[in-house]
Amino acid sequence: MADLTITAANVLLSSGRTDTGTAGATITAGQAIYIDASDSNKLKLAQSDGTAAEADAVGIALHAALAGQPLRYAVDGTTINIGATTAKNTTYVVSTTAGGVAPAADLTSGHRIVSLGYAPATTGTLR
Repeated sequence: MADLTITAANVLLSSGRTDTGTAGATITAGQAIYIDASDSNKLKLAQSDGTAAEADAVGIALHAALAGQPLRYAVDGTTINIGATTAKNTTYVVSTTAGGVAPAADLTSGHRIVSLGYAPATTGTLR
């Protein structure tokens, strides 16, 4: 498989808690993000083959934002529609592509495994 092909306009919070922060890069709805403590805690695109901090995703962006703009994101324990077709009974993780969401089976040795959610069906729901 490959990274999910996310349609940003279809990313939607279903239930659960969100948080907000300031974007430190251009971010699109549906992308995995982390908090960059070395850059005033700005939100940036998570990546599993980057540093430990870059792989440590805090959630998934719920809308687009340019650097310096506020960004709302879904946090752990939240249910969202990721805006893509998912594979039933599949765990999704931070991808090697900045901001990407990939099936856990796609990661290879040496990549950090950070779970973003589990897809109970093909409807795009991540829990």
